Amino acid sequence: MPAKGQPLVQKVDCVRLCVPDLEAGLAFYRDQLGHALVWRTGEAAGLRLGESDTEIVLHTEPGPPEIDLKVDSADEAAVRFEAARGKVVVPPFDIQIGRAVVVQDPWGNQVVLLDSSKGLLATDAEGNVIGNVEQGIWTTKDTKPRE
Repeated sequence: MPAKGQPLVQKVDCVRLCVPDLEAGLAFYRDQLGHALVWRTGEAAGLRLGESDTEIVLHTEPGPPEIDLKVDSADEAAVRFEAARGKVVVPPFDIQIGRAVVVQDPWGNQVVLLDSSKGLLATDAEGNVIGNVEQGIWTTKDTKPRE
């Protein structure tokens, strides 16, 4: 776990926005506003912010906007957040790229802390998610990592 004086959050990973129709969301954010497609699934798409690797993630799952912050370890971040008198709203859970935890600061601000311990998303030429890239090894959901 990083020392108490070290920043917990590495960077803003993404801002997640709900759209009722993914194609309409892509037509607006990608085609009209110029954000490049990084990855997509049937329910979500990640779009690059201008001069950053932070993404706008469009998702068809209803909900309010969400801010996801990158940490070294979601599990360790949960412990550190509670020790600082923050609240863990949803305990650490698995996500495709690693682990995440939903936390709330003493003033009611809720954010998601996530890590990429399982590797970043691997995509095909059209940006469709086809698995994960883990320390230079390509994997899919259905196969073991290649040697």
